[in-house]
Amino acid sequence: MTDPLPYRVDVTAHAGELQERFASLAPGEGSGAEVTVAGRVVLRREMGKLTFMTMAEWTGQVQLFAGAQWTERFGELNHLSLGDWVSASGEVVRTRTGELSVRVATWQLLAEAKRSFGDKWRGISDIDTRYRQRYADMWSNPGSRQVLLQRSRAVSAIRRCLEDRGFVEVETPVFHPVPGGATAKPFVTHHNALDMELYLRIALELHLKRLVVGGMERVFEIGRVFRNEGLSPRHNPEFTMLELYQAYADYHDMMDLTEQMVAEVAVAVTGTTKLGYGGRDLDLSPPWRRATLVELVAEHSGQELSLEMPVGELARRAEGLGVPVEDRWGPGKLLLEIYEKTTEPHLWGPVFVMDYPKEVSPLARDHRSSPGMVERFEAVVAGRELCNAFSELTDPDEQLANFEAQASARAAGDEEAMVVDTDYVRALEYGLPPTGGLGVGVDRLVMLLTGSEAIRDVIAFPTLRPEVAGD
Repeated sequence: MTDPLPYRVDVTAHAGELQERFASLAPGEGSGAEVTVAGRVVLRREMGKLTFMTMAEWTGQVQLFAGAQWTERFGELNHLSLGDWVSASGEVVRTRTGELSVRVATWQLLAEAKRSFGDKWRGISDIDTRYRQRYADMWSNPGSRQVLLQRSRAVSAIRRCLEDRGFVEVETPVFHPVPGGATAKPFVTHHNALDMELYLRIALELHLKRLVVGGMERVFEIGRVFRNEGLSPRHNPEFTMLELYQAYADYHDMMDLTEQMVAEVAVAVTGTTKLGYGGRDLDLSPPWRRATLVELVAEHSGQELSLEMPVGELARRAEGLGVPVEDRWGPGKLLLEIYEKTTEPHLWGPVFVMDYPKEVSPLARDHRSSPGMVERFEAVVAGRELCNAFSELTDPDEQLANFEAQASARAAGDEEAMVVDTDYVRALEYGLPPTGGLGVGVDRLVMLLTGSEAIRDVIAFPTLRPEVAGD
């Protein structure tokens, strides 16, 4: 190749646009339209003095139709390798066999592919290679790129939905002086100049509610959070959360907003609220079922349980249901463990699981009519928690007591328990109005909308174990 690689290309058309614009062009006809396209060569066929190449880019594919009589540097073009990036200029035509093509007059090599993408572009089948070398996976398995494009559309639709309802997007710190907002083990780092430990945020909650105290009545953030936990089809140590807070609202308002937002996002991404997931039908259209945690446990375990039962009896019931028990657990924790082991995986939903024990919900407000419970719900879809929401706790004295109870649990060995955040308590002392809060796992929502079974399929670069030495 004699031409230097260019610094830029004036691309005037894309494959998807051409397929739509010239759909009516008849076989053997020319359009008279001159275009410049660019992309990767994914297939090449040589037929004497003619060469046909399939060029792929992110909107689709189009054929490049080259000939010794009209294509500059025709001989060099035939030495291109599969995977090379090229640009091509010429007339849009439809060949006699009916293939929409660009009749190549001039072309340029843009980047040389020095590694193969797999045998004849049949795809990369090794799972580890797909996740580790996502840049290769996206070309070899175009469905991977499509999932990431759908993810982008989902996030855009979330923003539109909330902005249409008067919410303001904000950004809050990634480094926290104390971990809080969720029960999870944090990542720890050190700030040299301040000589202090900092924690990568495990949730967005506490800073967003500080903004509500400051008078921002509807706020949301879509941001990365970090939890020092294991890898599984549902868990990645860094993942994306949507959290929002609305003044003068409660958890019933959050249910209404959740089902409306998820339905709107589903339509924006897939065109419908009726999906298939895991071989089963799933209808995300509102209204969703609402049922209490205790009611659902009774339905699925056959056990009528309550917080009023003696702890020993609840523990015996749990063990009878095959649920491991720890001596330090109170009735609320036991009830939650029974629910998570016997009930949640079997909820196809969508269903709002309402009213959780106060013992396991340190940031939620007491239930107005069920002692020992708080106004909290989780939305469960296809056996998985999609979101968590509260009528937010607004009393600073009660919040401090809850933090202190969490700190005691942490001191007793619970690494996921919270610590006391004195600045957040101080913020509450300035007054937090009645507030509804909602947290949605964006990755899990995208998994539902794209039919993905593993969270790594919807994250461009998931966390992986160290690569074995070698290529």
